[in-house]
Amino acid sequence: MKYTLDATNKKLGRLATEIATILRGKNSPDYTPNKLSGNIVEVINANKLDLTDKLDDTYKTYSGYPGGLKHETRGSLLKRRGISEVITRTVRGMLARTKLREDMIKNLNVTE
Repeated sequence: MKYTLDATNKKLGRLATEIATILRGKNSPDYTPNKLSGNIVEVINANKLDLTDKLDDTYKTYSGYPGGLKHETRGSLLKRRGISEVITRTVRGMLARTKLREDMIKNLNVTE
């Protein structure tokens, strides 16, 4: 099933929670935790998302090597990769850490 969400004047966390619930399939009566729901989420008007107060939050990545921990603020990630990467990373953090997580993220489309 295809869902279209409008990001106009919404907070990032509330939008990401709604997206993660739909991608996981918890909004349907036939929810099974070990199966893909098949839901596709399209986010429109991502540029109009309300990000005024949280541009100094940090994202961490670790390469696995000593000294390989990197920090990046949300503001610099927004300049470097755009709003779609910010939304995708936030939703990825809210999904369950299973083998299905990357397949669920592939069903997320963000248009600016």
